Amino acid sequence: MDEYAWPTGPDVPAAEDRQRSWEATVAALPVGHRMTGKVVGRQRFGVFLLMEGAPDAMALAEITAMPLGMDLPAIGALVRGQVLWHAEHNHQVKVRLDEWRATGE
Repeated sequence: MDEYAWPTGPDVPAAEDRQRSWEATVAALPVGHRMTGKVVGRQRFGVFLLMEGAPDAMALAEITAMPLGMDLPAIGALVRGQVLWHAEHNHQVKVRLDEWRATGE
């Protein structure tokens, strides 16, 4: 398997589904919300997640929030984090993973 992969598979919501459910996604996952998700894609800029409680939502944890020296979680890994903001232009929920929090934060 390639180290980097776009999110694919039957569980990954289509762009139309993400757009249709955007208002419900924002309501279910407000900024500051604690979330659990499954890594379904990896790119050099971050990981894509499917989140519990929001089946038509896609989240992105960008490496800008990742401390130096850490690795991206593997595809299939379950991760926890916090919603940082909502990117309406592409219907993505931006998150910061707990494992990327600096110590003492």
